[in-house]
Amino acid sequence: QVQLVESGGDLVHPGGSLRLSCVPSENISHISTMGWYRQAPGKQRELVADILGISTIKYADSVKGRFTISRDKAKNTVSLQMNSLKPEDTAVYQCTVLYLGVRYWGQGTQVTVSS
Repeated sequence: QVQLVESGGDLVHPGGSLRLSCVPSENISHISTMGWYRQAPGKQRELVADILGISTIKYADSVKGRFTISRDKAKNTVSLQMNSLKPEDTAVYQCTVLYLGVRYWGQGTQVTVSS
């Protein structure tokens, strides 16, 4: 069972920045896709960004130009740099990986954007 350890969630003012990181609990290879989803209160979980390999990237329209996903394939880590944060970005952000055909989820880290 792969566990994902997330960090970086916090309370930040509108316009601020945060960086989320995710590390698998064990050194595993052949992770095909790593990414981030988020779920705001009363809303469905939605894709924020994911990365296949090291360069095939997909972003939600709402975060394009503000968020940047990156992956260190050697370390099996994935990060999400979030700039120009808005109150509507407030949510629990979950890391996810697709490993040998199985999707794994982190427990989530809270991001709150508020003045």
